[in-house]
Amino acid sequence: MISATAAVLGEIGLPAPVRELASRRWDMVIVGAGHNGLACAAYLARANKRVLVLESRARVGGACTLEEPFPGVRMSPCAYLAGLLHPLVVSELNLPQRGFQWTPAVNGLFVPFLDGSSVQLWDSDDRCEAEIGNFAPGDVQGWRAMTAVLRRLRDALRPAGNGDLWIGEPPTREQIEERLGKDEKASHVLFDWSMAEFVEYYLGDERLQTAYLGQGVIGTNASPFDAGTASIRFHHSSGRLCGMPGMWGYVKGGMGMVSFYFCDAAREAGAVVATTVPVARIAPGEGVFLEGGEFIAAPVVISNADPRQTLRLLGPAADPAWRKRVEEIPIEGCTVKLNVLLRELPNFTARPGTDQPHHYGQINTPLTKTEWKSAFAAARRGELPVHLWCELYFQSAHDPTMTTAGPHTMSVFAQYVPYKFARGTWDERREEVRQLALSSLARFCSNMHSAVIDTQVLGPPDIERKVGLTGGHIFQGECLPPYMWSSRLSARTPMPGLYLCGACTHPGGSVIGINGRNAAMVVLRDTA
Repeated sequence: MISATAAVLGEIGLPAPVRELASRRWDMVIVGAGHNGLACAAYLARANKRVLVLESRARVGGACTLEEPFPGVRMSPCAYLAGLLHPLVVSELNLPQRGFQWTPAVNGLFVPFLDGSSVQLWDSDDRCEAEIGNFAPGDVQGWRAMTAVLRRLRDALRPAGNGDLWIGEPPTREQIEERLGKDEKASHVLFDWSMAEFVEYYLGDERLQTAYLGQGVIGTNASPFDAGTASIRFHHSSGRLCGMPGMWGYVKGGMGMVSFYFCDAAREAGAVVATTVPVARIAPGEGVFLEGGEFIAAPVVISNADPRQTLRLLGPAADPAWRKRVEEIPIEGCTVKLNVLLRELPNFTARPGTDQPHHYGQINTPLTKTEWKSAFAAARRGELPVHLWCELYFQSAHDPTMTTAGPHTMSVFAQYVPYKFARGTWDERREEVRQLALSSLARFCSNMHSAVIDTQVLGPPDIERKVGLTGGHIFQGECLPPYMWSSRLSARTPMPGLYLCGACTHPGGSVIGINGRNAAMVVLRDTA
């Protein structure tokens, strides 16, 4: 099955003149065509609701889309791997029949070190244990215990089939603790421990500890030494996509295909999706005013925009207590995304070669504990660190159809950078950031500078401008314990007729889709 949305790379345009859209009767208007908004639209339309999705940009998908940063090269500007995409949404919206395929990154996480050693943390327990047995023999037992606590958490909170706490209303801490029973270690991981405490409790080898530190701060404006960051590690290992617990992988055609399939499902069910239609104001219970001056009436408005953007669109109509709560959620991003076109894959001095098993998983270039602390502190001061922590992905290694202009693509997800520099602007310092990222990688690669053909650099303000995420925060606000589960924003707001469906709602950030489904179910119950 060929995706109609993918055929135009998400640029679906206007299905009818805006004036005509404004003249129709709508049950629900969804503001924003990110993946959760599109999933929400599909469920509502399947329930025979008249649904209109309005997207200010030319392309659907938000941070999970596809574009051509370089001629002949397709990449997602932000999202890069699938892992937390919910199996229920995949099944109910018929993604496999629409063409959804993925390649599990079974080669796991490769981490080279400056001393010439390296470790490949395979997703196979047996292979990973054998690797650690050679790399840090004294840590085999600790690694088993560390892996086991994450597995216990996933099985308790997100069991396969019925009982998944990501589906429906978010659970309270008491309900979570009832699931965990007397498992104190699991409770520490979920609510208390920093990522540093987590790895130091189970592992003795400092290289192995630092290999994992980045997994506790992905997209999070916190240091791995900050309380609660271990929960980020669990969040990202809690998926069950395609029946493979904790697995991440590469979507055929690129991550944006997920949004495109959701858009196909929504339109097939009868929803109308319109791009290049910016909303100027939300009037809860009444509808939306467009920047062009038109008014579109609907008794229900569902915002897929981040909560700060939603506040801006509400203006004085926002409930004061709700406004205060939204303004207290940290939403300043600290990540820089580089989309890179390569002549060849990186040649890591610790494991030489440009077509090795590690190129088919994901790769971290680590920082020492001292470097982690100083890098985070520098970004908080509005300065660049000496080195960036980088996570690398090579979509082209799994899917060569992504580029006709060069052999390979590389996605670089790096931390920490400031949202706002103490001196200068992002436009003035973008080249400096590019050089910093590539030099951070070149510490571990012999061919980094010579391999690069072209680079796109997206700092937090660029992500904010490009996909509308306030602060450039990829999760619509922090996913640390104080902002998760029942402490996350609810789909139902205090303003009658206004709902949320984005990553700011339960169960949080990443490409999940269940946020949109959860919101749709709440709306359907409230409007029955």
